[in-house]
Amino acid sequence: MQPARTESGAAAGTASGWAGRSWERLHGFGPVLGLVLLCIAGTLLNSEFASLDNAMNVLTRTAFIGIIAVGMCFVIISGGIDLSVGSMAALIAGCVILLMNALAPRGWAPVAIVAAGMVFALLLGAAFGLAHGLLITRGRIEPFIVTLGTLGIFRACLTYFADGGAITLDNALADVYSPVYYASLLGVPIPVWVFAVVAIAGGVILNRTAFGRYVQAIGSNEQVARYAAVNVDHVKVWTYMLLGICVGMATLLYVPRLGSASPTTGLLWELEAIAAVIVGGTALRGGAGSIAGTVIGAVLLSVISNILNLTNIISVYLNAAVQGLVIIVVAFTQRRRP
Repeated sequence: MQPARTESGAAAGTASGWAGRSWERLHGFGPVLGLVLLCIAGTLLNSEFASLDNAMNVLTRTAFIGIIAVGMCFVIISGGIDLSVGSMAALIAGCVILLMNALAPRGWAPVAIVAAGMVFALLLGAAFGLAHGLLITRGRIEPFIVTLGTLGIFRACLTYFADGGAITLDNALADVYSPVYYASLLGVPIPVWVFAVVAIAGGVILNRTAFGRYVQAIGSNEQVARYAAVNVDHVKVWTYMLLGICVGMATLLYVPRLGSASPTTGLLWELEAIAAVIVGGTALRGGAGSIAGTVIGAVLLSVISNILNLTNIISVYLNAAVQGLVIIVVAFTQRRRP
């Protein structure tokens, strides 16, 4: 009778493994299926939803959060979090505008001033990310606490620089800078192209480099990664720097849209970025995730907002509530992941 029990156990194990793989496969296709169903529902509710102009508008508005979400994906996969990205973007935008306005009277060519502002945005984002990484790794402070603190610091600094109002870009510079947001290449807006390049680069880094494998290993089990001779602190610092650069890149695309920065700039961007990553299938506990899923998650959230704007099913003021609900629901479903 012993062999019978063994065969029964093997069969049960096989069934359990099949069920686990089926759940993983279903979970992986969940965001795609959700996006398809939303698009069908949006088209049925309002025919304008399926227009090319509306699709480009959705993708353009997705670009800012999507670029940040790519960087956030690395941080969350490594087991971290960053609550400050919205405030960071606001401060970067304000500092970039102040720099560009200061350079204008010095006789610099407008194109050179815009280029200097772009480089400054990326450097500032990297510096903020480096500060976060060092505080978390060297200071041994939880990421939640560090970024919660800098969330207030960044927003307060911008409010101080703007004297409670708004920092506005010089009109001549705004005219030179505006094509970065409003221009198109082959019929596709520039921000969408930049988003696509960032997403492809992020996917290659995560899935085809040693750094990407280290990020996933640290998120899966940090102690085991240390035993495997992975420089955990170094990798974590780089993930936060990568996120900071993504925030800087999103900001330099956002500034020409309004030509100003105020205390409300980037408000709740952290919620949207985290929601995009989680909806895309990345585990909140770290160790597993994908850039493709994050991109789909960002588009899915933008589609939800777009449908709400076009149909008035519920007030557009409840967009943040919908995103928060999505995070809770997805986090609840992740409890059943093998």
